[in-house]
Amino acid sequence: MRKLLLGIAFASVLAMPAIAGEADAMQVAADGFYKVYASLPRGGGIPDDQTLAHYAPYLAPDLDGLLHQAQDAEDRFTKDHLDSPPLIEGDLFSSLFEGATSVTVGACSGDAQTGSCKVDLVHSEPLREPVTWSDTVRLVNTAQGWRVSDIVYGGTWAFGNKGTLTATLHEVLSFQ
Repeated sequence: MRKLLLGIAFASVLAMPAIAGEADAMQVAADGFYKVYASLPRGGGIPDDQTLAHYAPYLAPDLDGLLHQAQDAEDRFTKDHLDSPPLIEGDLFSSLFEGATSVTVGACSGDAQTGSCKVDLVHSEPLREPVTWSDTVRLVNTAQGWRVSDIVYGGTWAFGNKGTLTATLHEVLSFQ
């Protein structure tokens, strides 16, 4: 029994650098996603194909496909309901309708297949108190490396995005 416990402990020590390396790789993927986010206009609802192309290197295939499906559903809805507002308005990639003006990706954790990173966000405007909150970005390890698979909205105000990005996109698809 003692040899078994020592073997498990030794294997755990050997696995630590791999897990630390995975956390670093998760952080690189999350940072890349949010660098794209910071470089593009926010608040426009579901991104169009041109905007999604900027995010593509950081999106898991499932999320990328879901975003394209939601965009198609939005296009059909707009054609069929000319006087209606879009199905999604505001920033889709954060809890706040107006989006974030600064983003800091915090610590990441997980295993060799899935992980998550805490993301601290701020929205500031002149002459107004900044709004601060934390969302969580979920990642999955794909054949192309770590990619964003979902965002868990963490804002606590009444009218922010709630739940997850993928749940919001599935809701859009339910209007088909």
